Order: sequence, then C-alpha cells, then structure tokens
Amino acid sequence: MQKKMIIFLLVSLIVAACSPTPAQEAATLKIAVLPIIDTLPMYVAQQEGLFAKHGVNVEFIPVASAPERDQLLAASQADGTVNETLAVMLFNKEFIQMQAVRYALRPAEGYGHFFILASAQSGITSVDGLKGVEIGVSQGTVIEYVTERLLQSEGFAADEIKTIAVPKIPDRMSLLASGELQAGVMPDPLASLVVAQGGVIVADDSTHPEYGFSIISFRKEVIDANPDAIRGFLAAIEEATALLNADPSKYKNVLNEQNLVPPPLLETYQTPPFPSAGAPTEAEWNDALNWLKEKGILTVDVSYADSVNPAFLP
Repeated sequence: MQKKMIIFLLVSLIVAACSPTPAQEAATLKIAVLPIIDTLPMYVAQQEGLFAKHGVNVEFIPVASAPERDQLLAASQADGTVNETLAVMLFNKEFIQMQAVRYALRPAEGYGHFFILASAQSGITSVDGLKGVEIGVSQGTVIEYVTERLLQSEGFAADEIKTIAVPKIPDRMSLLASGELQAGVMPDPLASLVVAQGGVIVADDSTHPEYGFSIISFRKEVIDANPDAIRGFLAAIEEATALLNADPSKYKNVLNEQNLVPPPLLETYQTPPFPSAGAPTEAEWNDALNWLKEKGILTVDVSYADSVNPAFLP
C-alpha cells in the first residue's frame, strides 16, 4: 500500500511539473502621447499587434500639451512618453526620475523636424535675413534650443539672434499668416501648413540631427520594476520602425486616425524615415545641458550616465 502511495505521489508530481502554468499577466505601460508625428511607430506597433507579440500591454493617454504630459508623469499617472533630453534634464535636476531609452525621431537629409519660417509679408528669403529679426518660439524648450543652435551654425553672433515668446503653436501660425510675426519656428508637419499659407522655409535642422531629435523616455521606477516590459516595448518599436520605413504609405490611416497630420496635408505628406535602435550620445546630452545652464534654466549638472539608459535596446 505504501509503495502504491509513493508511486501515486511521484506520478502526481510529474504531471504537475508537465502541466502548463497560467501565463503571467503582461505588464501594462501607460504612454502619454501628444498628437505629433514622432509617435507614429508606437501606433504602428499597436496596429500590427507587436506589443502583444513581445509580451507587453500598452495604453495610450492622449495629452494636448507638453505641460500636461509632464504633469501626468510627475503624478505617476503615465509611465513613459516621447519628449526631449531637455525635459528629462529638468525632471532629473534634483534626483533621477526619468531615463531616455531610445531615439524617437531624428532629422534626416531632406526631412527636417523643426523649421524656421518667414512670413510671406516679411520679404525674408534667406537665413541672413533673420539677423536681428524676432523669431517666434516657445521659450526654454527644444524649439528655442534648436533655433539658436541652427543660427549659431550659420555664423550668427549672439546679438544677432532675437527670439520672442509665442508659446502656443496655433498663435504662432496665425501671427505668421497675418505678417504680425516676421518669423517663427514650427515642427513637421505643421510647417507645411505655414508654407501653404505663403510662408517661406528659411532653415531647418535636417543637416543638424544632433539638435532636433526626440526621445522615448520612461520613469525610472517603472524601468526598475518592469525591465522585461521595457525590453518588449522597445523590441516592438524596432519591428514597427522597420515596417514603417519599408512601406510608409501603408500607415496613412494611422496619420489620419491619430491626428498626426492635418487633413489638408494627408494626400501629399511624406512620412520621414524613423531611426533604428539608438540613444542620445553624451556629446548631444552635454550640448543641451550647457544650453539650459547658459539660459539659467538649470544651475546644476545632470548625469548623462544616470539619465540615458540604452541597456534595453534590441
């Protein structure tokens, strides 16, 4: 009897070991998303089922502005987002809260990310015409940073670069259209709308990708708690990027459904190439950090090694 009991227990253990265990529930990452072209690979990954393929759930939280995005992150109501190194630096000025894990979008030849535009009424047709002219920007942001760096690369002296705060993009567009603003800076693809209204592209960052790029970043506590989810998320983004770059026309529906491109531009808009796996370099980080310090926006150094984490790239 005892021998039969031992055999029964052994068989039970073997059966239990071979039985499938309930699948571990995939982690959910909440991503705060602005209606910007930079987010396109994320929506492609969702449409193609790539997040599920790599064992992660993704929930998009639409936001209307960068301040709203940052408030959600600060309140731990969002886990990650598309932003810029400047935003990560400001989060990390006292302690490390955010980490950049990947480039989102980088300017490429023929595909600028930010454009300095002159109004039709200004008579400005070349970059030299911007000397001493007030350029509408959102101050203290990547737009002002890119503007100054582009003009410096064109040989402008500090006193020849003039900017004026026009923080809201619709205001910048209407002021350019009316001629009340001689020049302003717009992101792709909204710059094309200004051009359609008679605006002139005077400069863009396509020849200086080290300034105008965006990044994917996550709260550090989310990365530490869910490393496999971050790894799966980035693997899905990598696959989506390859699909998107191979056949961008296939995803025109996403541009429309997610309001990433204004309706008048949908038929003619050329989707930019998206970068493969990579993260900001220390030189890129330090240049942006020095700019924030020059402006007095930051008074401390923020560690590159602690703020940029490429360890999860496929």
